[in-house]
Amino acid sequence: MQVMEPAWYTVRTKPKHEHIAAANLRRNLALPVFFPRIRLEKVTRRGLVRVAEPLFPCYIFVRCVVEDGVSEIQHLSGVSKLVQFGGKYPPVADRIIEELQACFGLDDLISIERGLAPGDEVTVAVGAFAGMSAQVLKSLPAKKRVQILLEILGRPTTVEVGSEAVMLKKNTLADLAPFLAAPPSQERLCA
Repeated sequence: MQVMEPAWYTVRTKPKHEHIAAANLRRNLALPVFFPRIRLEKVTRRGLVRVAEPLFPCYIFVRCVVEDGVSEIQHLSGVSKLVQFGGKYPPVADRIIEELQACFGLDDLISIERGLAPGDEVTVAVGAFAGMSAQVLKSLPAKKRVQILLEILGRPTTVEVGSEAVMLKKNTLADLAPFLAAPPSQERLCA
């Protein structure tokens, strides 16, 4: 009789149900779950809002003996299925999960601070200049404002707006958290 060891597997969740699937795996099956999320600021019509979003939308990781729990896992609320290739469930190497967990806190959450620096390309999100492209000239954190250079009527014009009124053009995860996008080195990923 072969003894199966627990390993990390990828679970596909229903859209926007990652937190439900993770809670159900923990509560109903008492399985370790890794659900990495990032907290960042987004500019919306209501202004600047802090949100927590999944690092991998529609995916979480669960540690289990897959042969014992496939049907139980796939029938939980929020879960779509376990990821499989060629009819097999590929495990995720412990080292990869450990490196990711080292970057995140106990609640699997990492905060990304939005810093505007001179030279950053931005889009004005709200106000009279909404939709216009601009370049940051100066960040004024004490006043929660930013000085930008807009082209108005064919002439460069300096304008001061609230920092929540602009959105970075480079707004990808690689731009906001370059340490997560960097190739792993011999040291830990987040060292």
